[in-house]
Amino acid sequence: MGDAESAGKKFEELVRILDVLRGEKGCPWDREQDEKSIANYFLEEVYEAVDAIYANDSGSLNEELGDVLMEVVFLARIFKEKEEFLISEVLDGINRKMIHRHPHVFSEKRVETSEEVRDEWCQQKKEEKERRSVLDGMASSLPSLLEAFQLGLRVSQVGFDWDNPLDVLRKVKEEISELEEALKTKEDDEVFKEVGDLFFAVSNVSRHLGVNPEIALRQANKKFMDRFRFVEGKLEKEGKALNQASLEEMDKIWDEAKNKIK
Repeated sequence: MGDAESAGKKFEELVRILDVLRGEKGCPWDREQDEKSIANYFLEEVYEAVDAIYANDSGSLNEELGDVLMEVVFLARIFKEKEEFLISEVLDGINRKMIHRHPHVFSEKRVETSEEVRDEWCQQKKEEKERRSVLDGMASSLPSLLEAFQLGLRVSQVGFDWDNPLDVLRKVKEEISELEEALKTKEDDEVFKEVGDLFFAVSNVSRHLGVNPEIALRQANKKFMDRFRFVEGKLEKEGKALNQASLEEMDKIWDEAKNKIK
């Protein structure tokens, strides 16, 4: 049995499991859930899968992808109950879309580069969804940093972009200077606006470097937490609480943590 055939049978089993869990004699917790509650778990599982990717943990990724898939089937089951669509229709839709958006693979049309593939994909997507603007269709629930990244990506596809990362980095420096000026005036509204402009500029640097800023920041957050826990642990071994240590003491341990935790 090939992998596709085996996967198909196991997918059918997952659909049946969700049917049972949501059925009259199923699990009380599963029966109480709705699309909004499952959306929260869905996002959590996606982020856990991304964490596993960046941790190079294939074992965890195997499990997390299963959790993501389960949430997809769970949501489809809920909308089946609402008589809005079936999981088979979800699969049929994505299968047809993938074939339609890859005419260079599934038909006679030929393209030579990945850039041409991207342009073809964007054009077809715009036509299918009858979008007037390249910015139409942005998900309103995106985290702000990821939204900024996606905005830059969208407009860059029509040539509205800096030429290279150094140009964008100069824009970041310009925004820092403007923030410094706003701080001198002590006008809260201007400071607020300049902080936003700075984040937006940084997101564009990330895009030019091929780095997703949302994921990069999550990794930086994790590194900070690991290092600070090291500081806490070292102080605890010395019999000190955080509020009993001086900034100089914590800085010294922090430097040690930086050498140990990269």
